[in-house]
Amino acid sequence: MIRIALRASLLAAASVAVLAGPVLAQTSQPQEARVMQILKRTPLIDGHNDLPWALRQGFGNDPHGVDLNANLSTSTRLHTDIPRLRAGGVGGQFWSVYVPASMAPVDAAKATFEQIDTVKRIVAAHPETFEIATTADDLVRIHRAGKIASLIGMEGGYSIDDSLGLLREFYDSGARYMTLTHSKSTTWADSGTDAPKWDGLNAFGEDVVREMNRLGMMVDLSHVSEATMVDAIRVSEAPVIFSHSSARAVTAHPRNVPDAVLRQMAGNGGIVMVTFVPGFVSEAVRASGAARGAEMTRLTALNPGDPAAVKAGMDAWNAANPAPKATMEDVIAHIQHVRDVAGIDHVGLGGDYDGVDSLPVGLEGVDGYPRLLAELMRRGWSEADIRKISGENLLRVMRAVERVAASKSAERPSLAKLPNDGAPE
Repeated sequence: MIRIALRASLLAAASVAVLAGPVLAQTSQPQEARVMQILKRTPLIDGHNDLPWALRQGFGNDPHGVDLNANLSTSTRLHTDIPRLRAGGVGGQFWSVYVPASMAPVDAAKATFEQIDTVKRIVAAHPETFEIATTADDLVRIHRAGKIASLIGMEGGYSIDDSLGLLREFYDSGARYMTLTHSKSTTWADSGTDAPKWDGLNAFGEDVVREMNRLGMMVDLSHVSEATMVDAIRVSEAPVIFSHSSARAVTAHPRNVPDAVLRQMAGNGGIVMVTFVPGFVSEAVRASGAARGAEMTRLTALNPGDPAAVKAGMDAWNAANPAPKATMEDVIAHIQHVRDVAGIDHVGLGGDYDGVDSLPVGLEGVDGYPRLLAELMRRGWSEADIRKISGENLLRVMRAVERVAASKSAERPSLAKLPNDGAPE
């Protein structure tokens, strides 16, 4: 999850979007109908949606605090509601139970359980639409019944407070993946956006991965450093996932997956679920954000203790440097690159809806998936390809993770602990 404020677009990009929009709509319309037929048989499974956190932040953590049965695209800033989920053909949704990396681990554990409760309350508030799923078979059954399978993904390993017992309790509460880190490194794993501490995973971090394998919880490597990716793939007996990441060769953001790791997906069996976060899919947006951050740092140093001066300076800088906007074309470039390097069996979708302030043009809400898939078909992707990226690839990964767990059913739960100083044993 990331918070990015993007308020304006470049005039040239806007002009291209205006000119290309009607043509794209005309050429994609027949394909969109084909896509919706495909998604009646194959569940479109999105790897990451932050609606639970958005409800916590903006609506008193109450699923009844906003009418999810209404299209909220004009009345709220939410990207998700039931009409748009239906229009988007979404058949399975991993709801992220995110908490900020700034929380103390014990507070993060509490807040994560509260977020799991929020997911269950969303489902209970709309039983005609949602049903909790914990297995691949659950997901398929629920989709066939015409409902949206609701799964739980934890975002940030600090929520387990260095306790494999807590990890097991989260699994028993329904969590089926855990992102090993978020924006900060943990006491056992390095984040991709923080100073490295362990050169990947330390010994306890490896124990965490092994216990996730034993439980049947997917190891999510979005947010982690390249060294952590490599270590986790080495240790894990089950396929790994990237629930919401894109390709670093296309956009040079450390949150994205480098080609060396993409090439390991075929051997590992894992999946990279391409995200729509503008700063991760557009090099222009990434560079603009980096320049904005550098200016903020400069102004803060020049004006210590004077936030008004910093704000005035940033307002002037933003006016002189309008932010570009990402487009669906940017997302497609990442999808195609992951396919080209990792293979068609190792690409999926993880939009990060309601975890960002803005989204690419054409993908502004959860109803955008048919447009994206239709454009892929227009470019030569087959129906079999669309089934794979939509849901078949992730279902295969889930079943492989479940098989590994079944093979370990006789093993005892791990009693590994992290030393008090955080150093590997």
